[in-house]
Amino acid sequence: MRTRFLAATIAFVLTAGLCAALDQKAPKLDVGDGRVAWFDITTTNLNQSKAFYAGLFGWEFTSVAGAENLALEIVSGGQPIGTLRVAEGKISPYDGVVYIQVKDLPASCAKAKELGGMIPPGFPFNLSDGRGAIALVTDPAGHPVGMYSRTPLPAAAK
Repeated sequence: MRTRFLAATIAFVLTAGLCAALDQKAPKLDVGDGRVAWFDITTTNLNQSKAFYAGLFGWEFTSVAGAENLALEIVSGGQPIGTLRVAEGKISPYDGVVYIQVKDLPASCAKAKELGGMIPPGFPFNLSDGRGAIALVTDPAGHPVGMYSRTPLPAAAK
């Protein structure tokens, strides 16, 4: 249980990058249901990781408002695809979150619970400006996975 809570807490911190990046962009992400819509990578050395991923994949990086020296948005082919974030402490197997696009976030959260997953407190929630909603689920082994829906939650589902 402690591992799940720690993983959920770390993942909650990481979702701030998704929220900030999505809130700044005009169109909603639409990669198709069941596909990766966003991801976070954590690091203990932001500049070293930035150089590594720029050299390896040709990624570019832009600042995340309010998180200078703590996070960078990853841009590939002119499209934001994720964030590179400073880890709090050592890198653990639970650092970094992948967000999978889903059609119906409340239904996906319910299904995750039926399958033995846990939705941490505070999730799901709407992104600002009607850009959709996100949730975090930890699988039965405690690994966090994010879910993103282009459709905001109805008022009762928050």
